[in-house]
Amino acid sequence: MRADRLVATLLFLQERGRVTVPEVAAELEVSERTARRDLEALAAAGIPVYSQRGRGGGWSLVGGARTDLTGLTADETRALFLVTGPLSATPELRTALRKLVRALPPTMRAQAQAATRAGVVDATGWSRNAVTADAAHRSALQGAVVDGIRVRLGYAGVGKPAGERTVDPLGLVAKAGVDYLVAGTDKGLRTFRLSRVTSVEPTGEPVVRPPDFDLATAWRTLSGAFQDGLNGVTARARVHPDALALLQRFLGGRVRVGGPLPDGWTEVWVDGPAAKALAGHLAGLGARVEVLEPPEVRQWLARIAADLTGMYAGEESHAPDGP
Repeated sequence: MRADRLVATLLFLQERGRVTVPEVAAELEVSERTARRDLEALAAAGIPVYSQRGRGGGWSLVGGARTDLTGLTADETRALFLVTGPLSATPELRTALRKLVRALPPTMRAQAQAATRAGVVDATGWSRNAVTADAAHRSALQGAVVDGIRVRLGYAGVGKPAGERTVDPLGLVAKAGVDYLVAGTDKGLRTFRLSRVTSVEPTGEPVVRPPDFDLATAWRTLSGAFQDGLNGVTARARVHPDALALLQRFLGGRVRVGGPLPDGWTEVWVDGPAAKALAGHLAGLGARVEVLEPPEVRQWLARIAADLTGMYAGEESHAPDGP
């Protein structure tokens, strides 16, 4: 007999006031025999539940007794449903939210239900490609984290074929709409992007958890190292006023804006992982951005310009008119 099913039965009683065995069975998706046994178990446990036979009968709580199982304030409840509501497409979360709504006082239910309708999660990017991991893999990894079970992980790195490795799942992190697994490996803590996971196979062996492991602290360390890799080089440049907003939109926080220059352009500093990569990012703005230093970025921009000139030279007469 599952304790969570007994709680769900009690909450269903509180919501309806009086229920029949077939109603409980349909709501909880169990047999009528199981529903009747659960109701009898509640009564045997001391819950003031009683049955009334005959036409219009059913099971009720004596005197409309109520049990507050949440202890949540109105603001806490609203915040919880705002976070979980948009994700309630999964059967498990729909069931959990339904149980929680029933446990709330009547005055708080309307706000909670409204909060579940206040947002939508779109799992595809503007390129129409899915940006979230396969639900089966996410569910399997969540289970491995909670149960503390080591797994054999199928994983395809960037530009690499899928391979298999044994890891200790320690936690899941969502950043900017992308899910990551933090796991222990034979090379220390590593992160794995869930969208690149191809398979998850539990080994049955217990996870080896580092002493005093804290997921938030580990993520800050791992993501900080990754961020440092994105900022391997900094270029000082001047940007035309028409291109400044576009540059900030492309590179976000990697752009630091200085003051205006005498010619009306703006001085900026732009971070990148390497000179070649940063030059590639800036080349798309053409002559509306001029890198002043370092020389390595200027040299890569000159090489990109030469390559493009060699490919498209002689086609100026066919180019469309500018805006």
